[in-house]
Amino acid sequence: MFQSVTSQLPMILRIITILVLFILFDAYAFQSVKTLIANVSPAARKFSYLTYWIVSAVFYILFILTITGQFTSAGKGFTTFITGLFFAVILAKVFMILPLLIEDIYRILNKVYTLLFGPEAAVSGDGKFFISRKKFISQVSAGIGGLTVAGLSYGVMKGAHDYKIHRKSIALKQLPDSFNGLTIGHISDIHSGSFWNIKAVEKGVKLLMDQKPDVIFFTGDLVNNIADEMTDELIQLFSQVKAPMGVYSCLGNHDYGDYYNWPDRHDDPPFAGTKSSKEHMTPLQAANLDKLMEVHKRMGWNLLMNEHRILERGDDKIAILGIENFGAKGRFPKYGKMKNAHEGTEGISTKLLLSHDPSHWEYEVLKKYKDISVMFSGHTHGAQFGIETANFKWSPVKYMYKQWAGLYTNEDQHLYVNRGFGFLGYPGRLGIRPEISILTLSNS
Repeated sequence: MFQSVTSQLPMILRIITILVLFILFDAYAFQSVKTLIANVSPAARKFSYLTYWIVSAVFYILFILTITGQFTSAGKGFTTFITGLFFAVILAKVFMILPLLIEDIYRILNKVYTLLFGPEAAVSGDGKFFISRKKFISQVSAGIGGLTVAGLSYGVMKGAHDYKIHRKSIALKQLPDSFNGLTIGHISDIHSGSFWNIKAVEKGVKLLMDQKPDVIFFTGDLVNNIADEMTDELIQLFSQVKAPMGVYSCLGNHDYGDYYNWPDRHDDPPFAGTKSSKEHMTPLQAANLDKLMEVHKRMGWNLLMNEHRILERGDDKIAILGIENFGAKGRFPKYGKMKNAHEGTEGISTKLLLSHDPSHWEYEVLKKYKDISVMFSGHTHGAQFGIETANFKWSPVKYMYKQWAGLYTNEDQHLYVNRGFGFLGYPGRLGIRPEISILTLSNS
């Protein structure tokens, strides 16, 4: 029993730490509420204060029940609702405190300036002006919080499955004539463990198949952690993803189960991102990877594990290379072996590479493999949040990944980064829609 209690101690400490942070955020954000209702009746103020903290307490309870696995059997719809609520409330309160924080920093600096140079040096003006500004800041804070909740709620209800087709033409001088006009359907980051509305996912699959591409690429992260996330229902659904020249796939960082607490893991190995081999995998984790590879086979997909396939039309050939996950940013694993995949393709002019993480392109492909015509990636999800118009795109993920969405070109080499078919963490998308890429190759 003592061992059981001590084994749970890190989890208890994490829960307490996160709860303390939540309460501190709440207490700070509460200041804007107090300012906004300062002039209402005492009874109304008391009711408002009580409502605020009761809602927060319910949020804390739901949080504890969720991370301790109490809702495991409640169904995907409910758990997705709770996860979406977490993101909405947490981000709303973070954004709410920003105006308050700016105001408080201003007040502190002004106070210090006054102490140093005298009361006549104060910048805030008379007290009446200061109070109105404080109320304005509280209104801004409350407005930001409300807009955040509304926007993220829309992202769950509508954005999560609002699939968008992105079409691009890629000119390759070395492309054989027989492959001129080849159409490639490209999807990535399915993250089946996050799905809660299978009917909506079916529409995405149908939209892809309606495009009738010649060949289809999938660039990793079929699951969040474990192979069983691909249920028989989902396997049957994604088995419908077919193309005349085949479906080719590779693995992403989530497919290895490196982020899952396997029951037979009795030591504390270095984080998976420091690894380039799978020696750290326990028997259960290795069996899970084997099962996931079998899922690709059951769906009729050609999973490329540091290897290649040759496509032929008449006398012409192109090569499709696929490597295991290789991340050059953050702490992501480097399981991919380009040398193995590339060997035997030297005499083929057009090589198409499937590699999950776009950071691999600049790290290795551009430097060592100048004969790779196009690399296909995913991984970033476009952060599932951003702004994208016909002439402008922005997402916070751009500050980590230079190539994060769409087509990039360096001389005669190209990279296409898919924005992802599914979602992870936040169960929705806001501004960056789930993507189905249709890419056409030409030699002119």
